[in-house]
Amino acid sequence: MDLSRSGKESGDIAIPVREVKSSRSGKESGDIAIPVREVKSSKSGKGAPPVVVAAPTRLGQASPAGWKRGVAIIDLILRICAIAATLGAAAVMGTTSQNLPFFTRFFQFQASYDDFPTFTFFLAGNAITCAYLVLSLPFSIVCIVRPNIIGARMLLLIFDTLALALTMSAASAAAAIVYLAHNGNPNTNWPALCQQFNEFCPRVSGAVVGSFLGVLILAVLVILSAAALRRN
Repeated sequence: MDLSRSGKESGDIAIPVREVKSSRSGKESGDIAIPVREVKSSKSGKGAPPVVVAAPTRLGQASPAGWKRGVAIIDLILRICAIAATLGAAAVMGTTSQNLPFFTRFFQFQASYDDFPTFTFFLAGNAITCAYLVLSLPFSIVCIVRPNIIGARMLLLIFDTLALALTMSAASAAAAIVYLAHNGNPNTNWPALCQQFNEFCPRVSGAVVGSFLGVLILAVLVILSAAALRRN
């Protein structure tokens, strides 16, 4: 049958379909193109259907869920590291005490963390942060299983920020006391205690360093949570 003749008589438009083999570059890029060729009618073209252009479909693109799952895995690892840092800082500070070998009839020279209210606050702050980080581990695991979840990620972001503020304030206050213990203050006649208590000062200094390490990890956790929420 003559196709052009039947098209003229019935007014239909025939759209032939051609099989197009994909080239090598198309296989590599993942694009699948479906060409559609328009066949003009011999008539005036009134009532002709619109030409449909098929958009290429790209395969193999990186899924946002995969990126968020990777962030959640890093988040879990960093939380475990922050638990170790804050727990170590609290444990070292809570077990720091030194008695000098000499004493008088009425006085015994002793230095302990509970003699300084700042060190007591330091111990409490790091212990609270450590307990929170342990409780936050299940939420971090949920973010790995369901990377597109928003509620758990937002909850972690809020409490991570609060824990960061608490740990930073405790570590900063303790660092000021450690500085005075090492150097003293001649203007107020405060002697350097570390000249006599040579075991007490290194332990509290190490505890402060561990707490600042926890602060750094918490800051990274806040940034990761904010970045994951921004990609939503």
